[in-house]
Amino acid sequence: MLKGHLDAIVLAALEAGPAHGYAIIEAIRQRSAGTFDLPEGTVYPALHRLEQASLLSSAWTTPPNGRRRRVYSITRAGSAALGERRKAWGRFSQAVDTALEGGRA
Repeated sequence: MLKGHLDAIVLAALEAGPAHGYAIIEAIRQRSAGTFDLPEGTVYPALHRLEQASLLSSAWTTPPNGRRRRVYSITRAGSAALGERRKAWGRFSQAVDTALEGGRA
C-alpha cells in the first residue's frame, strides 16, 4: 500500500528540517506509530530519486564528535510538490472512504 506514496512520506519527514538518512527513517517510523518501519534499501533510493528531481538537496557534514553524514533538505520545489501530493491524497482517500462506505458521503 506504500507504493506510490513513499516520496511524499519522505518529503514530509524533511519538512521539519534537514536530516540524515537514518534520522529520516526514524522520523517516518515515529510519525507512523511504527507502521512504516522502512529498511535503508527502501529509503535511500527514494532520497536519491528525490534529489535527482530537485525536490531535495544534500550536503556532507561532519559533526564534532561523529562520522561524516549526508544531510538532506527539502527544496522549495519539494515543498510545492508535497503540497500537491497532499491535495491528491486527500481527494484519493476521500474517494476510497466513500467507496468503502457503499457510496454514502
